[in-house]
Amino acid sequence: MEHSESVFLSLKHILVPYACGLVVVTDEPDHFYINTHHVMPNNQPMYFGSCKIGKRYVSYHLMPVYVFPELLEDISPVLKKRMQGKSCFNFTKVDTELFDELKTLTQAGYKAYEKAGYL
Repeated sequence: MEHSESVFLSLKHILVPYACGLVVVTDEPDHFYINTHHVMPNNQPMYFGSCKIGKRYVSYHLMPVYVFPELLEDISPVLKKRMQGKSCFNFTKVDTELFDELKTLTQAGYKAYEKAGYL
């Protein structure tokens, strides 16, 4: 994919501000992954989000929208079309407008985790 690195870096830029209060699991040139400090009943840390370069697209996973699906009620139809599954968004090019919306959604997810005591 031609623009995968720029897409990845733009998506990583959305997650990085939350990394200092969370646990960075992976920080590679093609994969950035963060967990919370919260330990779930299965003794695994609670996942927050990640972005990763794939063969056909760059994926952005945001677990708070899986845990709190109501966060998705107000997203635009255009961002909704980028969803695959319940917490993944796929991109093939930089889209500043959608990335700004994703940034707002990520912030709302962080606040929802915080309110629920997961941070």
